[in-house]
Amino acid sequence: MVASSDGPRWAYAFVLLALIWGCSFAFIQVGLRALTPVQVATGRLCLGAGALLIIAVVTRTRLPRSPATWMHLTVVAAVLNAVPFTLFAYGQQHISSVLAGIINAATPLATLAVIILAFPEERPTRDRIAGLVVGFAGVFVVLGVWQGFTGGALVGVLACLGAVGSYGIAFPYARRYLSPIGEPPIALAAGQVSVAALLMLPVLVLTGIEPQGDLTATVVVAMLALGIFSSGVAYILNYRIVELAGASTASTVTYLTPLVAAVVGVSVLGESVSLNQPLGGAVVLAGIAVAQGRVHLPGGLTT
Repeated sequence: MVASSDGPRWAYAFVLLALIWGCSFAFIQVGLRALTPVQVATGRLCLGAGALLIIAVVTRTRLPRSPATWMHLTVVAAVLNAVPFTLFAYGQQHISSVLAGIINAATPLATLAVIILAFPEERPTRDRIAGLVVGFAGVFVVLGVWQGFTGGALVGVLACLGAVGSYGIAFPYARRYLSPIGEPPIALAAGQVSVAALLMLPVLVLTGIEPQGDLTATVVVAMLALGIFSSGVAYILNYRIVELAGASTASTVTYLTPLVAAVVGVSVLGESVSLNQPLGGAVVLAGIAVAQGRVHLPGGLTT
């Protein structure tokens, strides 16, 4: 049980993490005014790696030394950072930051689906299956599939769904191969984001380093925030919440990030929201709650 004196500390970190990750989609949207998706992804990773390495130096945290650990960090860096960051940036060329943020809320569903498929010891209970069905039905509501897609919207949606699928692979992999090894969270985060930045640098060179627009002060500030906070400090906050309140509590930040993304997208970027998006988002979150065992469906569906 978490001591009551720790409550306020993790609560503050929890709210701050939700704000940072919820604002990420708006930061990406602003960055795309002058940068390509690859430039946005590479820039945020380089800035995040720099911030985490500085934190590691200040806290005197050594980076991992085991080659096996670095191999696993490379896999996680690819599927948790390099690939999804690029896909979200690419997708947001075609859809709003609000819709991207709501789609991202489906990450726990993708994670649970991968866990059930990849880990035989994880039983697919009726609550989990019901939660997945409800959650993915909510995704269809968010997307408004009955309305069809115009222009590049379908491409944008598929890119963001691909990013969510990549997250779904990354979290179970990290849980199995990195969590048990006992390395300090700062060391793992700094190593992971640094490797992801290195993975993206050749892609950046191949696709071009010249910005596609003017690097205004707004774009620069958005990229600094996206890199230093969303791709750097946020990892430390997340690990801190896990330490003080547990992984289950930390995972509930998913319930707040789409709300923050919607508020920021509408109030700051002037984006519009259709009724099906928040309604579908609520269905997605309800599915997550059922799948995680936080809410039980009536009729004895629990096992």
